[in-house]
Amino acid sequence: MSTASMWERDDLAHELRHLRERSPGLRVVLANGCFDLLHVGHVRYLEDAAMQGDLLVVALNTDESVRALKGAGRPLIPLAERAELVHALRCVDYVTSFAEPTLEATLRELTPAVHAKGGDYTLDNVPEAAVDAELGIEIVICGGAKVRSSSEWIARSRGERP
Repeated sequence: MSTASMWERDDLAHELRHLRERSPGLRVVLANGCFDLLHVGHVRYLEDAAMQGDLLVVALNTDESVRALKGAGRPLIPLAERAELVHALRCVDYVTSFAEPTLEATLRELTPAVHAKGGDYTLDNVPEAAVDAELGIEIVICGGAKVRSSSEWIARSRGERP
């Protein structure tokens, strides 16, 4: 993956401002996740998210963030490779990363029209809901009910109980 495929958050914010100036009403959708082991549930989530607007930005947890969330043995795939895989999906326009525990700073900086969350969330348990409301960002649950879990697959492959 070229370094231009993974955007620094502040550079992406500048790019999105420029695009919005050229195309008023442009609907930017922001989706996020670890995507440590890309599977069909992730693809369905991102394809559904892309249909909610004009551009899809995917924010990936950094390697350090994944370790904090999932444990010392994670991620299985380093950030640069996860970004390359996600960016290769035709529905994804931009990829960036975030290290914070939640997406709040990214939402504030990129100000999407839509914040897409996967099927493991409901409108009642989105961690960034207060920031979304404050900024007027619509929350949409995408991809249908969660059908796969990377964490479960990894635990089973290690002979552990998920």
